[in-house]
Amino acid sequence: MEQAKWIAAPENFGCCPSFRKQIGIGKKVKKATLRATAMGCYRAMIDGKSITDGVFMPGWTNYKHFVQEQTYDVTAFFDKDSAQLEFLLGDGWACAEMLGWRSKDRPYAQMPSVRATLTLAYADGTKEKIVTDESWEVWTSKILYSELYFGETQDARIVPEKKGNARTVSVKTKVIGQIGEKVVADETVYPRAFIVTPKGERVIDFGQNMAGWVRVRIHGKRGQKISFVPAEILDKDGNFYNENYRQATNLCTYTLSGGEDEFLPVFSFQGFRYIRLDEYPEETVDLGCFSALALHSDLKRTCRFVSGNEKINQLYSNIVWGQLSNYIDVPTDCPQRDERLGWLGDAQVFCRTAAINFDVDRFFHKWMKDLVHDQNEDGSIEGVSPKAGELSTRVSSGWGDALTICPWEIYRAYGDKAILAECLDSMEKWVAYIKNTGDDPYLWNTGGHYGDWLATDAPYGTYVGATDIGLISTAFYAYSVDLVIAAREVLGKDASEYKVLRKKIGEAFAKEYTENGFPKGEPALIGKADKPTCYTQTALALMLHFGLCEEKDRQKLTDALVSLIEQCGGRMSTGFLGTPYILHALSANGRSDVAYDLLFQEKAPSWLFSVNMGATTMWEHWDGIDENGRIWSKDMNSFNHYAYGAVFDWIFGVSAGITPIEAGYKKISICPHPDRRLGFSDIAFETKYGTLRAAWRYTQDSVRYEYEIPSGVEAEISLPNGSHYAVCGGKHVICRPL
Repeated sequence: MEQAKWIAAPENFGCCPSFRKQIGIGKKVKKATLRATAMGCYRAMIDGKSITDGVFMPGWTNYKHFVQEQTYDVTAFFDKDSAQLEFLLGDGWACAEMLGWRSKDRPYAQMPSVRATLTLAYADGTKEKIVTDESWEVWTSKILYSELYFGETQDARIVPEKKGNARTVSVKTKVIGQIGEKVVADETVYPRAFIVTPKGERVIDFGQNMAGWVRVRIHGKRGQKISFVPAEILDKDGNFYNENYRQATNLCTYTLSGGEDEFLPVFSFQGFRYIRLDEYPEETVDLGCFSALALHSDLKRTCRFVSGNEKINQLYSNIVWGQLSNYIDVPTDCPQRDERLGWLGDAQVFCRTAAINFDVDRFFHKWMKDLVHDQNEDGSIEGVSPKAGELSTRVSSGWGDALTICPWEIYRAYGDKAILAECLDSMEKWVAYIKNTGDDPYLWNTGGHYGDWLATDAPYGTYVGATDIGLISTAFYAYSVDLVIAAREVLGKDASEYKVLRKKIGEAFAKEYTENGFPKGEPALIGKADKPTCYTQTALALMLHFGLCEEKDRQKLTDALVSLIEQCGGRMSTGFLGTPYILHALSANGRSDVAYDLLFQEKAPSWLFSVNMGATTMWEHWDGIDENGRIWSKDMNSFNHYAYGAVFDWIFGVSAGITPIEAGYKKISICPHPDRRLGFSDIAFETKYGTLRAAWRYTQDSVRYEYEIPSGVEAEISLPNGSHYAVCGGKHVICRPL
């Protein structure tokens, strides 16, 4: 039986091509199944009705290694004598003009192509297969242009015309079944306000920064146009600002048919809160014509959190929206500018929080498959996965360590050893790469690294923080070895070799970066450190959290960290690699009070500064806009970056006190650290065993603890006054005086 072929348009005729096949049906169809994939993105239709249950199919992978194939039950469409099967194709990720930075070469393919098989199982027991081949017709479409970064142009007046028959093309990749979550548009956001800016710009504010589409429903005169571009912020004068999008123009242009029109992008998406209407048919803008659809991978929400502090509640909302905006098939850094890449550093620092907020098990299994494939033969990996064509980024500590951190965090969250088994070889290859690079097998003090990215202890305008790069790299080297040890033990493998290695790394770290157990160098304050030093908040946090210190030195290192925070005006000076650990380092060493001080700090750098500035997602920079309205930079200044949202794993794991004793939450520890400034904390968390609820609340003279444990789950409850309870399932209420 003939196999499906990869087919493409006979030529590039300046719009998104449509591939059509008329199918005659002579017998009763018992079952109809469609399998489809593409280089680019596809939308599948039968008799003009979309049967694709997600968008941007087949999803984003490193297409040189593999591409996903989707399977659809389309039996309901074949209850008549004939049907037309159609595929609309867009460039998508595979044929994008730009991925990260403009390139002359498209990263994976020059033109989009599709491969599909329709299997008709008849009631008489026979089967028929319709496959993509040269017999398919190619038609024009109303989508004149669509590109992920540059936007979409549609003309509703166009009547599609046939351009000939498809041609077969050679596509060298492996086709596998769908392993990740589909991308969906399942939440509608309506305009908050219409604004005329001081410059006279007509702007619509949707009130929420997001990744998605703007939908326009309108009845206007034939040939009239609607044209708009997106932005995340208004500048200090209230004018539209999108210079931080860099080369990503995100221009959407629609030409009206003269009837009832609905416009919605198909193969493009934007990151935005605002849009500026550059063309609109009427003088008066009807907000009822506009809505926005939020795009994200189809992830089940697994955590709900509310507290007695509205600013912390807004912070959590920002964290959730930041995750959704950047979990569009792969964990990206931002959804708006000419980047939107799967940066490893962002993904690993946020991974634990990600697995608390949503069920990301399948999502990460799929992404880790690309990560493993993108690892180089020598064990190194560059900073982005899926690798975008020939785009080259640094091999860096804290980024490459996603190879060890992400598999461990997914195992920790869901208890499935499979991801460790699948990734162990890559984890070990990464450690071997570090060991074999440079002159000392127990230090990583060579190469170019991102360091404590965007930390504020270096002078203003500096990308890399003040913490000594070698200290950070060696600290993450030690942590990755710890995780290899843990993974091998879970899988029942001997880890003695790695335990010896870890001991030697610790000794080398102490000799190179400390003196009498204390970090070398001058203390770094916010904006003051003009040269690298080992004496920073990030260095101290990593030493404490990764166990790179003697137990006898913990107290003085904790005191030093507290002192540095005080010298910085009660603020953090940490960046991408220090921030996820600083609160943990403090609370694990008896200073939850200072951790809470940082959580409630409202002056930049702090989590609540952006909340006070009206943020609805997490910012890339602590001070992307400062208190005077100054914009940090137009070069690298996203207002929808999720990395700093990693703070929620501290709220969940320390403030609420929920940690798994056994991976997957079959056995849990609940050790809350309440603080009156939060008022109350109430978390409902969906485990695979049922809903876990953990709440505490201050009353007039006591703290009331309420717990609901899923049936069959064991919980060890430890309260601040030293009380301990071992419980299994059911509801439990404990009141303790202050």
